[in-house]
Amino acid sequence: MTSQPVSASGEFTIGTGINSFTVHRMGFGAMQITGAGIWGPPADHDGAIAVLRRAVELGIDFIDTADSYGPYVSEDLIREALAPYGHVRIATKAGLTRHAPGEWRPVGRPDYLRQCAEMSLRRLNVETIDLYQLHRIDPQVSLEDQLGVFVELIEAGKILQFGLSEVSVDELEAARKILPVATVQNLYNVSNRQSEALLNHCTEQGIGFIPWFPIATGQLAAPDGPLSAISERTGHAPATLALAWLLRRSPVMLPIPGTKTVSHLEENCAASEVVLDDATYAELDALVSP
Repeated sequence: MTSQPVSASGEFTIGTGINSFTVHRMGFGAMQITGAGIWGPPADHDGAIAVLRRAVELGIDFIDTADSYGPYVSEDLIREALAPYGHVRIATKAGLTRHAPGEWRPVGRPDYLRQCAEMSLRRLNVETIDLYQLHRIDPQVSLEDQLGVFVELIEAGKILQFGLSEVSVDELEAARKILPVATVQNLYNVSNRQSEALLNHCTEQGIGFIPWFPIATGQLAAPDGPLSAISERTGHAPATLALAWLLRRSPVMLPIPGTKTVSHLEENCAASEVVLDDATYAELDALVSP
């Protein structure tokens, strides 16, 4: 592995126009650096800081978080570890509230979303959020009212680009009639392709696709997991194979594997330098029929 393996993952430009920005395709998801159940502070605070700083050393310049991770803990740790951010771009989200570990409830009231934006700006210690995402569409609030807040935030210079999370093709296209959508973030990995249609649509439209749980929260990395036989044959770790498959799957794919440890972080980043041959890619692809 080279000193900055992530540079081999290629680049993708998020958004269009003067507010667009380019990042390496392999990013880092900062959900796992919080406590158990994505609730409260991490058991190893210094370890979480070390993971964030090592990610940047390895070439990662795109870090994804949310105000609901902790809640608030992930954003605070990112600020502590990395601010001022220099070339590193931070994406965060609003629209999911937390009431207990493992509990998530969508709230899309405009006043609440405005407040979320102001608080994320403060916690991250930035004047502008690079990519601000609606974590979930709230079915109790009109889409126009929810997205209108993000239009206002863009016009005010408080966010550069807007993204959606866990949506369908129809929901994406409805949103694009209101404002430009730079990225979508849906559950997707080599063993779960329920968002295949959305990925294909994003690929056609040049919209960034951020797969959350890209290694199924470690399940794909298990020694006895579905990738173990291919791992033994190729010599690549299962997590490396899962991430390399994602990178090859689409040029708009922006994997954000998360971890609590530097060793797993380095293993994930090593996937950037792995070029799957056609036979191995096809074998991985055949694990699940879209």
